[in-house]
Amino acid sequence: QGERKGTNKYYPPDFDPAKHGSLNKYHHSHPLRERARKLSQGILVIRFEMPFNIWCDGCQNHIGMGVRYNAEKKKVGTYYTTPVYRFRMKCHLCVNYIELQTDPGNCDYVIVSGARRKEERWDPGDSAQVLPTTPEQRERLAVDPMFRLEHGVTDRGVLERATPTLTRLQEAQDAWKDDFGLNSRLRRRFREEKKTLREEEEEAAALRARAGLSIPLLREEEEDRRLAALLTLRAPDSYEEKQRLKRSEISQRSWFAPGTARAGGGALQKLA
Repeated sequence: QGERKGTNKYYPPDFDPAKHGSLNKYHHSHPLRERARKLSQGILVIRFEMPFNIWCDGCQNHIGMGVRYNAEKKKVGTYYTTPVYRFRMKCHLCVNYIELQTDPGNCDYVIVSGARRKEERWDPGDSAQVLPTTPEQRERLAVDPMFRLEHGVTDRGVLERATPTLTRLQEAQDAWKDDFGLNSRLRRRFREEKKTLREEEEEAAALRARAGLSIPLLREEEEDRRLAALLTLRAPDSYEEKQRLKRSEISQRSWFAPGTARAGGGALQKLA
């Protein structure tokens, strides 16, 4: 509906463009309406989004990053030619007011009053990031040869330490560079596996049909093949074989029982 704001406006009969200039001046109002109620004090009401996690000093509640407030924006100074703005807003959980201010020198926000920040910052130098040079460093690099030499040695040391990590990252990226070829090989492998599974299912279905089984058969494993190779099938003995084995066992027995032989030996000793 934004494009309709400049059209379909009612102009009263006593409206004079030369005298009033615009409908806002005619109605003694500002184009920003309620947002400009403190514009005479240099304050503009804006929609402000919390840039980081904080704790309110009034209610000690946590306020997450991204929570939005109606904040009073005011210019409080400059950093070189960059304006410094301060934002004042009321906590939505209590009556405490929170004030934040821009920090152009560090590209950050600072808390002026009303809250404390959840410390989640780190030194960019610890994460091997390339730090921008400050105006003072650029000036020394231009006029101080020794400082320029030391700066170059430090940069080369950082590069040497980061080279193995950069190489591994580059190799990991190169492995996935040809995504079309990788996708083709993966799809080809899936088709081969699908064909193998279909053949195994057909063999299992044929085996169930021959054996009259209604239970599902598990997939054949290497352990099953090894155990099957260790088994030997032997036909049961016939009736003639059993009779021959029985006669052979009887013929090999002694005619006299062990107790009878001992008793006869004792009698012969008494007669002697």
